[in-house]
Amino acid sequence: MRCLLNLLYLAAFICFLPVGIYRYIFQNRYRKGLKNRLGFVERKTDKKKCIWIHAVSLGEVNAAKGLIDILKNECTEAEIVLSTTTDTGFSRAQKLYGGELSIFFFPLDFSLFIRRAFSRIRPDVCVLVELEIWPNFIFTAEKRGVKTVVFNGRLSDKSFPKYKRIKFFVSKIFEKIDFFLVQTEKYAERFNALGAQKDKIAVTGSVKYDNACSLEEVDGVEELSRQIKLKESQMLITAGATGPGEEQILLDVYKELKQDFDNLRLAVVPRKPERFQQVYKIIENEGLGVKRYSQIKEDADAEIEESSDVILGDTMGDLRKFYALSDLIFVGRSLCPMGGSDMIEAAALGKFTVFGPHTFNFSESAELLVSNGAAVEAAGGKELADAFRRAIQEPQYRRKTGEAAKELIEASKGAGRHSAAKIKALL
Repeated sequence: MRCLLNLLYLAAFICFLPVGIYRYIFQNRYRKGLKNRLGFVERKTDKKKCIWIHAVSLGEVNAAKGLIDILKNECTEAEIVLSTTTDTGFSRAQKLYGGELSIFFFPLDFSLFIRRAFSRIRPDVCVLVELEIWPNFIFTAEKRGVKTVVFNGRLSDKSFPKYKRIKFFVSKIFEKIDFFLVQTEKYAERFNALGAQKDKIAVTGSVKYDNACSLEEVDGVEELSRQIKLKESQMLITAGATGPGEEQILLDVYKELKQDFDNLRLAVVPRKPERFQQVYKIIENEGLGVKRYSQIKEDADAEIEESSDVILGDTMGDLRKFYALSDLIFVGRSLCPMGGSDMIEAAALGKFTVFGPHTFNFSESAELLVSNGAAVEAAGGKELADAFRRAIQEPQYRRKTGEAAKELIEASKGAGRHSAAKIKALL
């Protein structure tokens, strides 16, 4: 089976090779971490046991942060190494743990590269964040007696049917995994349906609640307010992690509300950096004054004109500050069918939070918030405008919704500690 798998990988690699070479030469892609991807990885010491945590991208690195911090403090007999797949994940890992942990790019799932990585790292436990499962990695771990754990496991409404279609293959991988630490009972049932044994599954909750910051924990909010010259009499709406098609809807809503509430300001923070320029043009074409936050941030003397009532959040890592400063929040990639974005971060700050109906990647969080009166789901632009209008006109309703969200998030914490206890027991 592994020979066939490697042949399939090789065929896919050959097909992708021309594109890869083009991106390598002209787009500077895949150059970083090339040796790591071939299995040349390192750890800082070989005198301790080793926990290898793999988090594919930025979101998974953030999800693993609480677990890593607990294990660092409570499991000092083991070294933690952290791998990622994407550049954004690697950058985030370096920012959090650079110089403290061994951080590297995850090897390509060819048997040769995976075996080389295992020989160099010699892990005792491998922790896979959410569902980043590669067959040769799992097979090699089992053959070498290394325990494997799925942490913060989830199978979304979109991904579950796809896995069911290849259950014959997935079940062979799942039976080799030692433990599944999953977010909800529904996910537990789905993992079981795909071949994971019930006695290997534990519902620990979602670590998103653990990692959510309270308003008091967010740094730089006052500085941001000063930078964008937000007056005490003004209210700020932040549209965070927006996707294609949403900015136009949001701008229409903003202009409609602005006719009745002239103290409104708007911050738009697109999900993907490559869309920053495109979104700037969309705002500019609407005849609205717009200022890039990157220019303000780089130049302490940069001036915000009175006409700049829209701020384009075109920097990385500042969305939480915008959320913390805001009175009203829209969580993007949800008005259009893109699966939604993490609404827990906004809700934990005690802010009035709205998102669209397309939240299939975050369905449990969305349902939990809405059913407890802690957020609002808007079917479209009209409903979004109505939700914001009511929140502006009824301050008590706005505060009550935000407080309900904050209390709900606080009550849902604990997944990281439960998971850490399970992982420590495997060492």
